[in-house]
Amino acid sequence: MGMASILSSLNGHHHAACWLVLIGYLLDLADGAVARQLNACSALGAKLDDFADFTTFGIATSLLLRTSDLLDNILCMCYVLSVFVRLCFFSSGIPFMYRGLPCIYSSAILASASLLSGGNMALLRVIAVAMILFMISQNFYPHDRVLESQAWKKVVYAGGIIMLFCSSFPSACMYYLLWSVSYILFPTSLWSSKV
Repeated sequence: MGMASILSSLNGHHHAACWLVLIGYLLDLADGAVARQLNACSALGAKLDDFADFTTFGIATSLLLRTSDLLDNILCMCYVLSVFVRLCFFSSGIPFMYRGLPCIYSSAILASASLLSGGNMALLRVIAVAMILFMISQNFYPHDRVLESQAWKKVVYAGGIIMLFCSSFPSACMYYLLWSVSYILFPTSLWSSKV
């Protein structure tokens, strides 16, 4: 999804690029559960997962911010670097916890906001800066395996799939936006695996 989103962005298909990031969001939430269910976990798989995360939620998402303006391109680079830092250096050492906002949520917020606002760059710049600050923060966020967790979280995930294929695009975008924002606002009270 990340590679396809990058190609879409480079060819001027901004709408498609955003939807591909959102599909990548759903797939990223499922890939670990599928690998564990199939007993297909490996060190190579973990590295490929990080590569896919960096491609989809770093490079592809940053291209949603790209314009011909120098400052926007600097913002793109800062976004990519914050995803890189988040993926490489922010292991918390605490089981089932991340340090810094996982990049999938910041990408879902940016892609949804871009679709809902028609690509309003002023809004996207503000959101991108906020997401960069959340990703490089020292705050803790739960690593909840959504598909291996409480039934209501599986329903939220299934709702994301249904919204993707069966609803109008504004309601689907709003669904992903609210889902991701709820993870930022209520990480432990709502999304912790202990809930």
